[in-house]
Amino acid sequence: MTLPPTGLNTGSHDLPVSPALASFMATSWAATPLPADRRVPGYDRFPGRRARLSAAFPGERLIIPAGRLKVRCNDLDYRFRPHSAYVWLTGLTGEDQADHVLVLEPAGPEGHEPVLYLRPRSPRDGGEFYRDRRYGEFWVGSRPDLAEAARLTGVRTEHLDDLGKLLTGPQPPTRVLAGTDPLVDEATGRPSADHRDGELAAVLSELRLVKDQWEIGQLQLAVDHTTTGFEDVVRALPTALRHHRGERWIEGVFDLRARAEGNGTSYTTIAASGAHACVLHWIRNDGALDPNSLLLLDAGVETDTLYAADITRTLPLSGTFTPVQRQAYDLVLAAQSAGIATLRPGARFRDFHRAAMRVIAEGLADWGVLPVSAEEALAEENGLYRRYTLCGSGHMLGLDYHDCAKSRADRYLDGTLEEGMVLTVEPGLYLQPDDETLPAELRGLGIRIEDDLVITADGAHLMSNALPRAAADVESWMATLLS
Repeated sequence: MTLPPTGLNTGSHDLPVSPALASFMATSWAATPLPADRRVPGYDRFPGRRARLSAAFPGERLIIPAGRLKVRCNDLDYRFRPHSAYVWLTGLTGEDQADHVLVLEPAGPEGHEPVLYLRPRSPRDGGEFYRDRRYGEFWVGSRPDLAEAARLTGVRTEHLDDLGKLLTGPQPPTRVLAGTDPLVDEATGRPSADHRDGELAAVLSELRLVKDQWEIGQLQLAVDHTTTGFEDVVRALPTALRHHRGERWIEGVFDLRARAEGNGTSYTTIAASGAHACVLHWIRNDGALDPNSLLLLDAGVETDTLYAADITRTLPLSGTFTPVQRQAYDLVLAAQSAGIATLRPGARFRDFHRAAMRVIAEGLADWGVLPVSAEEALAEENGLYRRYTLCGSGHMLGLDYHDCAKSRADRYLDGTLEEGMVLTVEPGLYLQPDDETLPAELRGLGIRIEDDLVITADGAHLMSNALPRAAADVESWMATLLS
């Protein structure tokens, strides 16, 4: 089976093109080359990454697609973001990477030769550049030609139409990053579950667990822009409080900063006021803001290189925590601080969650909320404290905001921390408004505090330390921004 060739994607309401217009459109266009010295950011890092992947699978062809466009409505596609493994191996991050494929071709003792199969710039002697709504330059902007893409990446390039020929006839042992591009899956005859492909996905995740200094710099940039976005939100609170959908106003304010400074948001912004904060992934963001309640803002900027920040702050919309709000907030802060204190090379990944949950369980027991002691609630066969906190307390961070998720358990969830790993610590309390096990004053409180940290030689560095964590510091910070 072969991949279909690239073709013209015209809309049903396009006007017909006369022979005279077609002839006229094919003439008198100036060349528009990219600057000869342009390279992908981090250019020197990518050969080493590809070499590490090559060493894991000697003699096998490795196919890593960028992914395909997905229709949002009729002839409009969702904004495209290439798969993180493709980005990590090539440095190519743009929306123009849709359908492109990286192939690591076995090359004997030398390992693999990387080849990029790309759709080059629309030629001006045909109709694609002005008639193709999905890929034509008049519609979506220009792409590099094959030679320019090779200079950008340092990788040999071939026309995307030739990928089908590569996949025809006798094939070497092949692994595919399956589930990324259905046409590649079909062309390579991938079964619904192939352990070889699962191993490729796992290794691609595990190779990204430890970040190099360039990556840490990109992540710090994402965090810094996110900090600015949180400041924007606080300044916008007076307007948001007056709007009938203040949560959405907050979402828009943060997303403006993310789009202005980077590629956009790392994930859909959570702007949850009052009891909406008890919904772990509240993204409707359609509620009004009650000045007597809290705002849980979980948001992150994704850089142009597609590295993600992921930060949460819970803010008193009045500018000052009430005694009950502060009681709950201080418990979550103590849990987060206990978790952060465990972070160091050689610690188990799960240690910070366990430390945070012990603090939460003990606090709930002290409040008289738990029907059993904290020790009983923390027992694996029990876990009753989870009614009020439910989810895990953090995850790896990188090109994906939940990074390296395909890694095998012994390397990630059951593994140990190493210098250069970047992760979040984010315990929370989600005290549902209809939970009759809670006293009335606690119902409807949702609190999460989330920070981004990099493991260092002797502990961990709080990358998001420009945002206050302690309740009094949050109040002072808000007052300064609102003055």
